[in-house]
Amino acid sequence: MPTEILMPALSPTMEEGTLAKWLVKEGDEVNSGDILAEIETDKATMEFEAVDEGTIGKILIDEGTEGVKVNTPIAVLLEEGESADDIDSASSSPAPAATTDESAAPEKEAEKAAAATPSAPAGPATPAPAAPQDADGKRIFATPLARRIAADKGLDLTQVKGSGPHGRIVKADVEAAQPGKAEAAAPEAKAAPAEKKAADAAVMPAGPSADAVKKMYEGRDYEEVKLDGMRRTVASRLTEAKQTIPHFYLRREIKLDALLKFRSQLNKQLEGRGVKLSVNDFIIKASALALQSVPDANAVWAGDRMLKLTPSDVAVAVAVDGGLFTPVLKDAEMKSLSALSAEMKDLATRARDRKLAPHEYVGGSFAISNLGMYGIDNFDAVINPPHGAILAVGAGVKKPVVGDDGELTVATVMSVTLSVDHRVIDGALGAELLKAIAENLENPMVMLA
Repeated sequence: MPTEILMPALSPTMEEGTLAKWLVKEGDEVNSGDILAEIETDKATMEFEAVDEGTIGKILIDEGTEGVKVNTPIAVLLEEGESADDIDSASSSPAPAATTDESAAPEKEAEKAAAATPSAPAGPATPAPAAPQDADGKRIFATPLARRIAADKGLDLTQVKGSGPHGRIVKADVEAAQPGKAEAAAPEAKAAPAEKKAADAAVMPAGPSADAVKKMYEGRDYEEVKLDGMRRTVASRLTEAKQTIPHFYLRREIKLDALLKFRSQLNKQLEGRGVKLSVNDFIIKASALALQSVPDANAVWAGDRMLKLTPSDVAVAVAVDGGLFTPVLKDAEMKSLSALSAEMKDLATRARDRKLAPHEYVGGSFAISNLGMYGIDNFDAVINPPHGAILAVGAGVKKPVVGDDGELTVATVMSVTLSVDHRVIDGALGAELLKAIAENLENPMVMLA
C-alpha cells in the first residue's frame, strides 16, 4: 500500500518549514538513508533522509513552498509492485502554501490541518494512523508504514525504541516488537497536556493583533516585514521565557587587569600555533569551572523537577542575520583554553552560515551572552529555557577603584549580570556561582591548575 512521506521535524523547535529543494523526482527509486530533499527549518537548511525503501510515486508539495506544517504529507512512496494508480486521490491533494493574509489565516490553518490528518481509505491506499504522542503530549516520530504495522499488530509505539534517523521508529522496529507488552496510555493522560496547553493559552496575555496595530499607523509610511522561521521561534521562546520563568538578577563588577596581562602573555606564546585567545574564551572556561565548584547550580528546569548535570555544557549566544543561535560547548570544564577557542570559532562560523546540526545548539545548563564588543556596559539577558541561568557580559572599561592598600587607582572593570531561574537556583546559590566565576576571571592562572 502507498506510504505518505510526511514533513519531518528536523529540530526540536520546528513546527513548520520550507521545502527548499527536491533531490528526487517522481519515478525515482530510493533506499533508506537516501537524501530526498533539502528543508529549511527555523534554524538551518538540512537534508531529509528516506527511512523506507520504494519508488517516489507522487510529489505533493512543490519545492520552494513555505510554511509546510510538520506531519503534512509531502510525497507518496510506492512499495514493490505498486503503481501511481494505487495512490488514493484524497491523500494526494497538496497542502496549501503558507499565506500572509491575516484574515484568511484561520481557514488556511484549518485546510493544512485537514491535509495533515489521515482520512478514511477511499481506494487501495490506506493512510497511516496519526502520529502518536507520549503521556506528556510529545510527538513520537515513526514512519507512516511503521504506524500502520503497529496499528495492525496492536502495538503501543510509546514502548518501541526507534533505530532510524534521530530515533525515528521504522518498519524493522515494529516488526521485531511484540504486541501486548504494555497497555496504551490512558486517554485521560494523553488529553491532559492538550487541556493544559489550552488553559495556559487562555491565561497568557496576548498583544494586539496585526490588524489592530496596522490601524494605529494608518496614513504613515511603513514596510511590513515577513517573519522567517527563526524570527518566529525567537519571538515565541523569549515570550515563553519571560512569561513562565521567574527571573531574578545578580550583578557585580570583575577586575580584568590580571586576565588581560595573562591573555597577552599566552597569545604571544601561542602565536606560532595560530591561536589567539579572546576574553570570551576565558569567560567560557571560568563559567564551566564555576559550575563544577558549585554543582547544585549546574541544573535545568524539567517541568515538574530539576535535572542536575554532571558535565559543564556551556551555551554561547551568537548573533546571526535575523536572530541568534546558542551553540553548546560540551564538557567545557575538561577542555583547554585553546581547544575552547578553536571550537567556539568553528561553531560561530557555522552558526552564521546556518550550518549547525540540532545537537550542536540543543542542551546545556548555562549560557553566556556577551555584548561588550558593542560597547554595552551592562544589560540583563533573558534565560534560554530550560537553562538555569545566563551570564550577561558587558564591556571592560577603565574606572577609578580603591586598591587593596586603600589607595585610589585605575583598573579595567567588567560589569556582569547573572539572570537566574528562581525555580532552579536560589539567591544564595546564585551568588555563590557568580562569585566563583569572578574569582576564576580575576585569578586566571587558577584555571590552568
